[in-house]
Amino acid sequence: MADADPSASRRQRGPMPLPDCVALVLQGGGALGSYQAGVIEALGESGIDIDWVAGISIGAVNAAIFAGNPPERRIKHLRAFWDEVTSALPSFPIFPQDVVREFVHEWSAGAVLATGVPGFFRPRPIPPSLAVPGTVEALSFYDSTPLAATLDQLIDWDLLNNGPVRLSVGAVEIESGNFRYFDTHDTEIDARHVMASGALPPGLPPVEIDGKLYWDGGLVSNTPLIHVLDNQDAPMLAFQVDLFSANDQRPRTIMDVMAREKEIRFSSRTRSVTTERMRLRAEREAIRKVLAKLPAELTDDPDVVALREQATELPVNLVHLIYRANAWEGGSRDFEFSQRTMHEHWHAGREAIAETMANARLVAQNIIDGKTAAFDLTHR
Repeated sequence: MADADPSASRRQRGPMPLPDCVALVLQGGGALGSYQAGVIEALGESGIDIDWVAGISIGAVNAAIFAGNPPERRIKHLRAFWDEVTSALPSFPIFPQDVVREFVHEWSAGAVLATGVPGFFRPRPIPPSLAVPGTVEALSFYDSTPLAATLDQLIDWDLLNNGPVRLSVGAVEIESGNFRYFDTHDTEIDARHVMASGALPPGLPPVEIDGKLYWDGGLVSNTPLIHVLDNQDAPMLAFQVDLFSANDQRPRTIMDVMAREKEIRFSSRTRSVTTERMRLRAEREAIRKVLAKLPAELTDDPDVVALREQATELPVNLVHLIYRANAWEGGSRDFEFSQRTMHEHWHAGREAIAETMANARLVAQNIIDGKTAAFDLTHR
């Protein structure tokens, strides 16, 4: 699908020519976020530099650590974060069978519910139903203040706000229900903005910013893709890292039902945004083709000029990297913070990039030709 600027400048970085902007779009998904860390590590090893990183919930945490560290410290600090939050549930030998894995998986998730996650959140000493109404203690089951200290330890906020990587994180303002993106393009971001993006109720408390309370952006949209596309100002290659797959087998047990419900709920918005934006681009291309056939005397007609401006757009190539769960991962997969599972998710993210790079010629040709397309090069 030809776009408006096929002659856009390109850079050769790593295994393929890259457009002026390379974006990394990170979905929410709690403990599954270590898959994103594996993707980030493998992208760096492939020589693909990121200009803009946008995240929701755990994606916002990974994005902030990425943008708030120089390249040589990014993976070290991502590992430090994921090692810390999984330190209470270390790996131990188990029989490699799905039934056993599922039991350990659910047990680990139960331990998180009971004790919290180191460096992330901890249970409140009294339940919120017994707290004074209107206080922060009455608004959530867990206290997320440990995350503030963790972020401050791992992130250089001055670099994050003034460095070369643009950062966007999304949250929902509670009273209006409006979605808002905090973007280093126009906002000074600190730990509050990242925590607000991941403040999923009723587990985690809302975060106050400038007198307003914010919850997890995933309540409205679990992907920041629409923000990135709406603010695109250059030819773009976007890697969208999704932690829930839209496609899976029909459920056979109640645990399957819980897992499948969560997959559909968190993946549907991502799928609809991608489908809608690609459809709009196809329509705009059709408009441009019709405009090109108009007689010369209509070129400067105000209506034609206005329509041409509305139909003009920059090319974007969207590469989907979708985590596809193991058979033993149930509905608690997003809060099962064990080291064993974290390492497996991280490895899966690295493998996704390896598969994508093996098929990178498809994306590279589109970039060279100035075309728009969406790819899932790891589909199986």
